Amino acid sequence: MKTINYITLAISLICLGLVVYSFKPEGHLYDFKTITVVESIVPNGVGRSRMIESLEIKDYKEFSKIMSEDDNERNKADRGEIRVKNYEETKLLNFFNIGGIRFQNIAANDAIVNSRVSQFLDEGWEIVSINSGVESVGSADDNNGLFITRFYFKKQIN
Repeated sequence: MKTINYITLAISLICLGLVVYSFKPEGHLYDFKTITVVESIVPNGVGRSRMIESLEIKDYKEFSKIMSEDDNERNKADRGEIRVKNYEETKLLNFFNIGGIRFQNIAANDAIVNSRVSQFLDEGWEIVSINSGVESVGSADDNNGLFITRFYFKKQIN
C-alpha cells in the first residue's frame, strides 16, 4: 500500500513539474513593430512624405551607455552601426501642392496607411499605441514642417 502511495506521489510531482515548466516563458513573449508616417507640411508641394518600416532588428544595448557621476563621458556609439539599411519606404503625397492644401492627397495617404495597418491586423499584430506630432516653427515665414505619426504594434510569440 505504501509503495503505491510513493509511486502516485512521484507521478504527481513529475506531472506538476511538467505543467509548471510548460508555462515558463522563454525569452520575450512579444514581437514589436513600428510604422512611421512622415507627411510634409511644406508649402508648394516641395516636401517629401513617406511611410517607413524597418526590416532589421537592432539591440538597443549595443548603442547604450549608462551615465553616472563617475563616468559621464559621452556615448561614442558609431552612427554607421546604428543606421538601418534595410527598410520599406512607401511613397505618400504631400499635404500641399502649388495650389495650397490638397485634401485629395490627405485622403490618398489615409487609404494607403489604412491598407498597411489592415495588413498588420490581418497578420495577427495588435495596435499598442498611435502617437503623432508636428515639427514646425509656425511663423509667417516658416517654410518647413513635418507631421509625423508612429504606429506601434505587438504580436504574441507562440
